Amino acid sequence: MTQILSIKSSKPQKTVNLTDSAVAKVRELIASEEEAGLALRMAVRPGGCSGFSYEMYFDAQIDTDDIVEEFDDVKVLVDPQSAEMVRGATLDYKEGLMGAGFAIENPNVTHSCGCGNSFS
Repeated sequence: MTQILSIKSSKPQKTVNLTDSAVAKVRELIASEEEAGLALRMAVRPGGCSGFSYEMYFDAQIDTDDIVEEFDDVKVLVDPQSAEMVRGATLDYKEGLMGAGFAIENPNVTHSCGCGNSFS
């Protein structure tokens, strides 16, 4: 008889991850705002051609039910509803010949639109 073992890590999975380049860019953008206590808020909202779209902005208010992830001195806030849709996602910042910007790699996405701004 074969017994299958399931080993779970004692280290909980982060809701979202940031690459080093994303942390550096978010830090730079927060510093340019010249307002103490800002954090990056990541959220998912209904809308877009595929059903949902990402929303990111700086926020000084941390709600009691927010999930707070810290990357050195950069805080990322995610509300509980959005957390279920972005759990395990990675935020990256890329610079290239075609421009620069943030990109989200989300393992929970089953379909995304051609413009890349919405998903389901």
